[in-house]
Amino acid sequence: MTESDRSIVLFQGKTVARTWYNNQWYFSVSDVVEILTDSLNVKDYIKKMRSRDNELSVNWGTICTPLEMIAKDGKNRKLNCANTEGIFRIIQSIPSPKAEPFKRWLAQVGYERVQEIEDPELGTKRTRALYKAKGYPDGWIEKRMRGIQVRETLTDEWQNRGVKEGKEYSILTAEIAKATFGMTPSQHQKYKNLKRENLRDHMTDLELIFSMLGEAATTEIAKNRDTRGFQQNKKAAQQGGEVAGKARKDVEQKSGKRVVSKENFLRLEGKNPKRISNK
Repeated sequence: MTESDRSIVLFQGKTVARTWYNNQWYFSVSDVVEILTDSLNVKDYIKKMRSRDNELSVNWGTICTPLEMIAKDGKNRKLNCANTEGIFRIIQSIPSPKAEPFKRWLAQVGYERVQEIEDPELGTKRTRALYKAKGYPDGWIEKRMRGIQVRETLTDEWQNRGVKEGKEYSILTAEIAKATFGMTPSQHQKYKNLKRENLRDHMTDLELIFSMLGEAATTEIAKNRDTRGFQQNKKAAQQGGEVAGKARKDVEQKSGKRVVSKENFLRLEGKNPKRISNK
């Protein structure tokens, strides 16, 4: 999947990372266990769960598949994931009153994906509705949705030009960001005092605009120069970021204010997030 909020879903106000693999959803096992147990040490809980359920432990390698997705530190990492059937098996080993509602939620998520395959516009509509439910203003949502489209266009271009998904995508993204904002995504995330949260969901309007400019410029450069492979696309990424970086500096010089901001969106009360500043 490309970078979008379809890689994150909510269950009762808590996030679950997921990815589309082998024509079905795979969910982060640690996220599911954390939600159903409220455990402060998920790794320890999983270890104990496997020790008391021998059948689960024996079949753990079959149930779980390491897949790359966004980890709690905001970086792409391989996490143990399971499909709906595998998650149901894990739930059997978790005595939790949340189990039944979670099962119904899983079934609904799976059904929605089937609908999105038949009608791709539904995915966009649901993403937009999710941001609206979180409390984001309409103007910001429009920019975020446009940013997702720009990002998908860029990653499609990378794929067609021989860039490997995963680590190479991350490196090229970091090159664009570094030239655009003067910091990598991980540094930007730390600057905003974020941990697991998606950085782009916490960008201001201007940050989103310059992110789009950097990625759109990179796409255009790659097309016009017919870049091939990682190294050529790395140079294109640096140059695309430089285009946005120059524009960003010009705005800062004329406005007298930095574009990169500590301002972000954080969920403060369940499903009612508010925009706050960490200045």
